[in-house]
Amino acid sequence: MRARPRGSAPVPLSVLDLATVGSGRTARQALGTTVELARLAERRGFHRFWVAEHHSMPGVASSSPAVILAHLAAHTDRIRLGSGGVMLPNHAPLVIAEQFGTLEALAPGRIDLGLGRAPGTDGATAAALRRTDALQEGADDFPQQLAELTRFLDDDFPDGHRYARIHAVPGPVQGRVPGGVQRADRPSVWLLGSSGFSARLAGLLGLPFSFAHHFSAANTIPALELYRESFRPSEVLDRPYAKIGVQAFAADDAREAHRQVMTGALAMLRLRRGRPGLVPTPEEAEAYAFTPPEKEFVADWLRNVVYGTADEVKERLNALAHRTGVDELMLTSNVHGAEGRVRSLDLIADAYEM
Repeated sequence: MRARPRGSAPVPLSVLDLATVGSGRTARQALGTTVELARLAERRGFHRFWVAEHHSMPGVASSSPAVILAHLAAHTDRIRLGSGGVMLPNHAPLVIAEQFGTLEALAPGRIDLGLGRAPGTDGATAAALRRTDALQEGADDFPQQLAELTRFLDDDFPDGHRYARIHAVPGPVQGRVPGGVQRADRPSVWLLGSSGFSARLAGLLGLPFSFAHHFSAANTIPALELYRESFRPSEVLDRPYAKIGVQAFAADDAREAHRQVMTGALAMLRLRRGRPGLVPTPEEAEAYAFTPPEKEFVADWLRNVVYGTADEVKERLNALAHRTGVDELMLTSNVHGAEGRVRSLDLIADAYEM
């Protein structure tokens, strides 16, 4: 779980990728960039590389994290790979246990299963995913789903339980049957959140916690405090382990960095207006006539994006790590260009002498 910071980084640095699809690019190209970024992250000493589940969004090609992670496992050797996250209410727990048990078999000791409570999409799409209009995302349902998933991963339903004779395969049962040599290893389970609910639950269960600072910055400190206050030691952790996701983008000069992050800002504006699309080009973002309310939205959005030259990004990331006291920072960048994203990761690694 824990890792040492590389170079001069204050905490371990990791990467979250959405397989961003920019205007004029295909999903194949976007996923190719994800592979390139994962290999670069491994080469430069980033601790883990996660992909996130989103649906019905033309500009995001990461609708199937397990499929992408299997591909990444075939193109990397050491870096931890995981979901940031899989939206648990969208899937049957047994399906997730089987998918991530398969990933653990493909890349032993390298798989993280980050779980979220939100649908990762709009209500209509969530209903299509779940084949029901009765969407259950309440406080009672998620812990029950999580407990069921954990028992499938550990293969430890008690006798008499309706699932006692059902086994997630690949999984621990293969080490207990005659002739079995399967190890009992399983993916590392994380809880993800953008509010206090998952923070408290992660603390009570003694699980690692990942907070979505990149789109819920106002809640970061309260959620982290709640996680630490609620924490109870477990077989997984003897003390809290928290990381936060942060939008971070570095370029060779500050003007180019601003030019690039404006593509992500415009994409987010359109998403919030109910018109999701491909991530626009820098030229399109520059030519867009923002209304006063839209300018206010963009300005507010950019306050929580760490961007600029590599040294500027490093300074702000250091300050963020110090202010939040987190154990790990997970960097993500939602911009149009593949070359810019690759260059940004390299520049940040250079700044930290990784």
